[in-house]
Amino acid sequence: MNPAGASAGAERLLQIARARQAVMEEGRSMTDVLVQGWYDAGWIERSWRRCLVNGQRPHDHVTFAAVPDQQMRRAAEGSRALVTAARPVLEQLGRAIASTRYFAILTDEAGVVVDAHGPIDRADPRAALITRVGVDLSERSVGTTAIGAALAELQPVWLHRGEHFFQETSCYSCAGAPLFGPDGRCVGMLDLTGIDAAERPELKHLVAQSARSIENALAVSRPHRLVLRLNWPGRLLGDDDDGLLCLDDEGWVTGSNGAARQMIPALAPSRGPVHCSELFAQPWEPLFDEAHRAEQVPQDLALWSGLRLSCLPQPAGEARTGAGMRMPLRDVEIAMIRKAVSDARGNVMEAARSLGISRATVYRKLAQKTGK
Repeated sequence: MNPAGASAGAERLLQIARARQAVMEEGRSMTDVLVQGWYDAGWIERSWRRCLVNGQRPHDHVTFAAVPDQQMRRAAEGSRALVTAARPVLEQLGRAIASTRYFAILTDEAGVVVDAHGPIDRADPRAALITRVGVDLSERSVGTTAIGAALAELQPVWLHRGEHFFQETSCYSCAGAPLFGPDGRCVGMLDLTGIDAAERPELKHLVAQSARSIENALAVSRPHRLVLRLNWPGRLLGDDDDGLLCLDDEGWVTGSNGAARQMIPALAPSRGPVHCSELFAQPWEPLFDEAHRAEQVPQDLALWSGLRLSCLPQPAGEARTGAGMRMPLRDVEIAMIRKAVSDARGNVMEAARSLGISRATVYRKLAQKTGK
């Protein structure tokens, strides 16, 4: 690390130490000691205070205890779909973090470890203890960590050294993101942890992005007959940012991902079973026919709210997430451009304006062949 980076790192640890003293020893808020620049949200302080209310103290010994065998079996059985969906993502994560001394941990909704992957030094007890399947890493068990905080706050977090509650866990740096199932309920969390490693706050973005990939895989793992890939008009369909809505052959929603639930609030998990007729202000049956066309073309989908989404219907078994899509992304892009030109009755300038791209780009894309 260069001298400037070392100085910034030392200042960062000093700020953390001042915040710990304010909250844990003096009963004040961390913002009282001028660390608002580091703590733009109060989730760390909320977690620290929950630990104090639970009777935990920073100097206490942390045991990293495993849950009882019966609870461990329930956790393994209940997380089988999650572990299966996460495995390909964990393997890709391993490539991204291979040279950083960080590794990945997957837990259930209670914070019990169900899988771990990456460059784990099993000879280091600090790594071996927290990567055992069945160990309880919840906030009540091991205090403030990315795992406990992500599950309590239901948002991605980054946690560095002394921001962990216990002094014994101040060797860790970690990023965490909650995982939501096809019904919108939290089913676990994904964590990236390093031991005595350099601070890498950018891992918060990586873990959040990876969590989306796992959630998408969970959504399409539910029994379904049709997947609707959704996004706002003008956005290209074909990556993990798309909304995914799974339907059975009678039009009932069997699963969705977080992006779809943000686009269509009627999919909120607090509701019971939802039929697509409650969501779409147009007949839904033709979507099944569109999914089996030789050339799939995104189309507008009218919602009862008056808004419209761009929709690409895909048959069950052929819809994939991210790079595993049945249609190559370029083919989806070209199909969308062709549709925009058709909707504009051949007016390329108008089509380019609606897509937010240049007229030259429209001509260049239309000259390309699909499937190459």
